[in-house]
Amino acid sequence: MPDIVLATVNARYIHAAFGLRYLHANLGELADRATVLEFTNEDRAHDIVERILAETPRIVGLGVYVWNAVRSCEVATILRRVAPEIRLVLGGPEISHEIEEQAIASLADAVITGEGESAFREYCESTLREPPGTPATRELPRVIAGGSPDLDSLRLPYDHYDAEDIAHRVIYVEASRGCPYRCEFCLSSLDAKVRTFPLDAFLEAMQSLLDRGVRHFKFVDRTFNLDARRSAAILDFFLERVRPGLFLHFEVVPDRLPESIRSRLAAFPPSTLQLEIGIQSLDETTGERIQRRQDTAKTLENLAFLRERTHAHLHTDLIVGLPGESVEDIARSLDRLVAADPHEIQIGILKRLRGTPIHRHDDAWGMVYSPHPPYEILQTSTIDFAAMQRLKRFALLWDAVVNRGSFRQTTPLIWKNASPFEAFGELTEWVVEQHGHAHSIALRRLARYLLTWLVEVRGESERDVHASIREDFLRAGRADPRGIRLAPSHDDDTREKATVTLPRQARFEDRS
Repeated sequence: MPDIVLATVNARYIHAAFGLRYLHANLGELADRATVLEFTNEDRAHDIVERILAETPRIVGLGVYVWNAVRSCEVATILRRVAPEIRLVLGGPEISHEIEEQAIASLADAVITGEGESAFREYCESTLREPPGTPATRELPRVIAGGSPDLDSLRLPYDHYDAEDIAHRVIYVEASRGCPYRCEFCLSSLDAKVRTFPLDAFLEAMQSLLDRGVRHFKFVDRTFNLDARRSAAILDFFLERVRPGLFLHFEVVPDRLPESIRSRLAAFPPSTLQLEIGIQSLDETTGERIQRRQDTAKTLENLAFLRERTHAHLHTDLIVGLPGESVEDIARSLDRLVAADPHEIQIGILKRLRGTPIHRHDDAWGMVYSPHPPYEILQTSTIDFAAMQRLKRFALLWDAVVNRGSFRQTTPLIWKNASPFEAFGELTEWVVEQHGHAHSIALRRLARYLLTWLVEVRGESERDVHASIREDFLRAGRADPRGIRLAPSHDDDTREKATVTLPRQARFEDRS
């Protein structure tokens, strides 16, 4: 039985706990005395604790994130009550800041802040030298600064992905840590120094993953294209190894795209690249206010190049609720971004992640956040609560209609000859009037709503709209939607309850 259990609660099964694999890989001689247990938010706290205790560990390391903070506190509470002799160590971004304000911290024997590979190993070595049953000093938690370990000295964790991970989970990789930018809503703003892993060792590990059958690589680097020479070397590595099913996901800085990177991105075949491009806002005053400085003209120029000259799937982000930004500012950003025609525009709601400097705007801009994870913005001095609720409904329906790609042919009809923000806002409130809410709407019912709104509100031809929806359905391999007709004023069709989501790969088809 292992002496050390590393555990966390993932948002979904498909997400592998990258941080735990780093900790396990860097336990040195203790690695064989440790195991990793992963759960999801669908697992009950009692069941999680039962599974942990079945390993009879002396130390439990629990990874705490904004998405699992509530469940982690439940687990820690039960674990402390039924097995007080176990040393409980907490780590992760959620517990690394504002520790004294968190109930879960009082349950821990130690809290490791920041990067924990070295600090966790040292804690375990010290603890396991003690005789079993040695009581912990309970005037804790003892806060241990993880610091920034030398990346040259870390053992890479990729051998700790097993066959089950490779077959069924996203494989996370990283070539660098840190971010030079100071965007105040992001925890990466606290780590301004960018550190890189030795390139040869990293590429050797990537070759090993390829040899083991990995085809989907998700880079977690905050600024993959910051160092053009390193980025080019990594892109060349994968270009030389393009094979069926290869898929690469990078997060890139939108206004830094030199020719050396452009040419390599353009060389990848269809369905192999996704670029995550954090726009957040195209309002330069807002950007200055939150220390996010980007060249808007260069950003839009680069988006145009990527859309026209590469096969990459472009996932862009906007944030609703930034300090001082009005609904009108958000509308202008969205309309300009729609004109740039990325494949996805994720409309996110601002969250006050613990430790981020965004809180300095609370008084000046009336920032009011939910006290519960994920700490979403409730209102600001420029967007009241009712308007923020409308924007959240807008974001939910936008994701269902636009981002999932189910209505690629039909979507442009929504804002034909109109502002995308204004037109889609009208559609959102109309759907809410019909359906009661903007989330979890079954696909065929959503198609009925689109058909009805476009015909009865926007005056489009029923035959033309139906033909467009039919093309969308057939393109995605779905049943012919001949039975979809105009919805009555109060849709009482309750036969279809489940939402339908495109398989991920289908979202990267027919992107021209």
